[in-house]
Amino acid sequence: MTNSNDSPMNLLIFLTHPEPTRSGYEKYLAPRHPELAIKTCGTRDDALKHAAWADIIMCFGPQAKADFFRDLPKLKWVHSLGTGTDGITDSPHLGHDVVVTATRGIHGVPMSEMAFLMMLAFNRDFRRIERQRAEQKWERFPGTLLDQKTVGILGLGAIAEDMAPRFKAFGMRVVGISRTVRPIPGFDKIYSRADIVQAAAELDYFVLLLPLEDDSRNIVSDAVLDAMKPTSYLINLARGGVLDEAALLRALEGNKIAGAALDALAKEPLPADNPLWKLPNVIITPHIGGFCDTYVRDAAQQFEQSLAEFVAGRPEKMLHREKLA
Repeated sequence: MTNSNDSPMNLLIFLTHPEPTRSGYEKYLAPRHPELAIKTCGTRDDALKHAAWADIIMCFGPQAKADFFRDLPKLKWVHSLGTGTDGITDSPHLGHDVVVTATRGIHGVPMSEMAFLMMLAFNRDFRRIERQRAEQKWERFPGTLLDQKTVGILGLGAIAEDMAPRFKAFGMRVVGISRTVRPIPGFDKIYSRADIVQAAAELDYFVLLLPLEDDSRNIVSDAVLDAMKPTSYLINLARGGVLDEAALLRALEGNKIAGAALDALAKEPLPADNPLWKLPNVIITPHIGGFCDTYVRDAAQQFEQSLAEFVAGRPEKMLHREKLA
């Protein structure tokens, strides 16, 4: 599926991450794939200037967003560098003949470790530890254990399946919430999405992992947050849009839940005037849950596997191919 004149295919990599990550994909792919002419852009404006040049675009959907794909006559394939394809597949400008693939199967370990980081930071009150260190204050206090607590996971894909056994290794009871109720190793109980309020009432920790789709937007609503225990914590490792942030703010300010750790926000970067920044029971991280030292290599290798099928004219065999509406 090369260009008709056998010239190199043009790959635009759009990534707002800082160096050396931003150039990492090009450095990995360029020497291995001379059939690709590669251009890497670090800002949306720069990427838009070159988008019409591209046969293939590699990006994170939320960084590109729907109107990015307007008037791109050469575009044949968009590869999401994340597990979700929102911002790509929901674009009204994306041609139906454009192939869309996602990066999946590499997020389980880093996302699990991020969930533990957030849970333990709350349980051991790491902010207090840091305050006492800054004050050179030696004051002992008890922490809270994860052992025997109940953790719920909303969205039971590959990441959740990898995460659940790790929670079990910490002695936790693991509850899942999914469209489809089915037995999954590592889970003690599975609820349907229709029963999300009932499930939320059982949880000490509520981890969000599901993709942002029409039926998942603001699925964690006032009703769900109101059902949670006042001692429970919400952890969003999914997309900001799955959580009603206005409802979350009400729940936090009303002490309906103990705290929230947010790695995904409805608007990113989170505006400086957003009140979530100043709440003492909120942890905010810059959407780095799945991001780790091996990410570029692992994601680029998935792209390579799909590239081989794409060049051979077998798009149906490309990894994690999405269906366009």
